[in-house]
Amino acid sequence: MLRVDISRLDQALQGQLDLNVLFHGKEECEPLHSWGPGLRDSYIIHYIHSGRGVFRMNGQTYALTAGEGFLIPPGAIVHYEADEREPWVYTWIGFRGMQAKALLSSAGLDADSPIFRTGDRAFFECLHEELIAASQRRGSGLFFQSLLFRFLAELVECAEAPVRGPASPSKEAYVRKASEWIEHNYSQKITVLEIARYVGLNRTYLSSLFQEQYGVSLQTYLLHYRMNRAAALLRNRELSISDISRSVGYTDPFLFSKMFKKVIGMSPTASRAQAT
Repeated sequence: MLRVDISRLDQALQGQLDLNVLFHGKEECEPLHSWGPGLRDSYIIHYIHSGRGVFRMNGQTYALTAGEGFLIPPGAIVHYEADEREPWVYTWIGFRGMQAKALLSSAGLDADSPIFRTGDRAFFECLHEELIAASQRRGSGLFFQSLLFRFLAELVECAEAPVRGPASPSKEAYVRKASEWIEHNYSQKITVLEIARYVGLNRTYLSSLFQEQYGVSLQTYLLHYRMNRAAALLRNRELSISDISRSVGYTDPFLFSKMFKKVIGMSPTASRAQAT
């Protein structure tokens, strides 16, 4: 078994992104090799290169073979086991982020529909090697993220039919409108109430739409967006921490530093030092 966990430094970088690779690996399983029953705290996708096995979740059993794969959503109790005669070889990738649920839904993958089948298998077959190569490059965190987006895009293309998203088109339009307004106004001292008024919805209902699509409240989405932008601005050493604080809508640099550490996991000063 080969498993690669993202280094502490790359975790700090990826914590600034909306979709983060946590670990990946590849395993040539022994006959009847199994995992579970158990649960995970992140999204994990397994792709089967060869062999056979079974995957169990939510009372369902899926018999799978080469060219197929399965999604393990966070918090779901799962069990999977290699075939006795033809044990499977699989690659897996673990990730999390505010975009994960919506992107997976675009590929038709969720707790009720965790199985996918690939057509052109070329990219899936070489994913593990691509991830290994990315780990050796400068800016590996960004390469990891680009490969994850490519992986999810390939899954969307493999989806057998147009899939039902987590929200109706009208709900998605409200979320998109709010997201775009945040993108253009995050540097101002805006509030959730102002965003809801702009969109034309009750703030509680609008927040529930963000929870449905992104898995976080509107307040959390706004906070993470601002801190992600702040993380990018820290690369510009001509800007002081106070300058960056004002640039993302915080007049109090101490409150900004507290919120930055809450989201990114370290202070703005420490994040800037690690970026050198």
